[in-house]
Amino acid sequence: MQTIDKFNFAGKKAIVRVDFNVPLDENGKITDDTRIRGALPTLKKILADGGSLIIMSHMGKPKGKVNAKYSLNQIVDEVSKQLGVKVAFAPDCAKAADAAKALKAGDALLLENLRFYAEEEGKPVGIEKEDPAYEAAKKEMKAKQKDFAKTLASYADCYVNDAFGTAHRKHASTAVIADYFDVENKMLGYLMEKEVQAVDNVLSNIKRPFVAIMGGSKVSSKIGIIENLLGKVDRLVLCGGMTYTFAKAHGGEIGNSIVELDKLDVALGVEELAKKNGVELVLGTDSVCCTDYDFATFSVKPGAKVEVFNSNSIPTEYEGLDAGPLSREKFAKAIEGAKTILWNGPAGCFECDEFTAGSRAIGDAIAKATAEGAFSLIGGGDSVACVNKFGLADKVSYISTGGGALLEAIEGKVLPGVAAIKGE
Repeated sequence: MQTIDKFNFAGKKAIVRVDFNVPLDENGKITDDTRIRGALPTLKKILADGGSLIIMSHMGKPKGKVNAKYSLNQIVDEVSKQLGVKVAFAPDCAKAADAAKALKAGDALLLENLRFYAEEEGKPVGIEKEDPAYEAAKKEMKAKQKDFAKTLASYADCYVNDAFGTAHRKHASTAVIADYFDVENKMLGYLMEKEVQAVDNVLSNIKRPFVAIMGGSKVSSKIGIIENLLGKVDRLVLCGGMTYTFAKAHGGEIGNSIVELDKLDVALGVEELAKKNGVELVLGTDSVCCTDYDFATFSVKPGAKVEVFNSNSIPTEYEGLDAGPLSREKFAKAIEGAKTILWNGPAGCFECDEFTAGSRAIGDAIAKATAEGAFSLIGGGDSVACVNKFGLADKVSYISTGGGALLEAIEGKVLPGVAAIKGE
């Protein structure tokens, strides 16, 4: 597989898929430029070599229609500023051949939002899966998707994918386009390389003990990941809202706590699989509970009570919202001495100060283990938010930008955006 470090971009036009799906305020100003900064090493390497840049990205979910709210024209000035060169803008990503042809060494061009075309995602628009005509529409759209990808590919001599956040999607710009470049002229960008290596470190290049911490509200949304991890980890910590589905599965009283009553057998199945695989399954034993919590404002309502109860004996009027002190000790002990750590999902409603202690205990334990030589990978928006909130970003090994892509990789699924580069 070609690597960006070995490739010389001198005299070449490179089309680069980045993830510039940055948050904007009501005035169209960027509120968090992390994703732009993350792509800079790849973009600057191409320009420094003497190549020219064609940058492409999506923004939001315009559903195949032009929508000024999601125009990338809003970020051109900021991209120019951070890249250090004046970036031109192509107002139609599918009609940018002349703009691309005019590029000289050191020039850069940003294409308009790819998702203004339904062909980018390759899904039929305005027709439901249940409709008898859906399959024919799907086949027609897939053909259009190939044509769209071929058009994008025609602008450049080489292709670089540096958008890990969309690597799990077989979109025109993330996977299909790679078919129009030979193996020597397509590669992963620096950010993608780091993401793929980080996943490889926790799934293939495992140093033991390997501890995974999975949080969040539902067992159902993480079951594929949990089952895959049970074949790899030494200890698995399960926390957050899914705690109460496990407690209920054993006949526990969980008050008003979140629960998936149709997944009680799944919870018991996870416990059985852990036992079969010799994995130590770590579940919380106590919870910080509240009688009236406002999820909209992340706050305890006036007059509400906050108390700690056994996770199997929560009074009817209370809801479990964080790991209790005994659980926090248990989690920290499980992480102690680990050499490979994966954390996805908080231990509670960390946005509210009354319920941050569980997630903070996990974060602190991971930071301590990392300082002692562990490789720690933090993934998923809430886990990343926890790490940032607690000031631990520089005390863990790697923070993934991937979200859904990371979760699918952990689940053992092939990522189309990576497979397309490898020629798999």
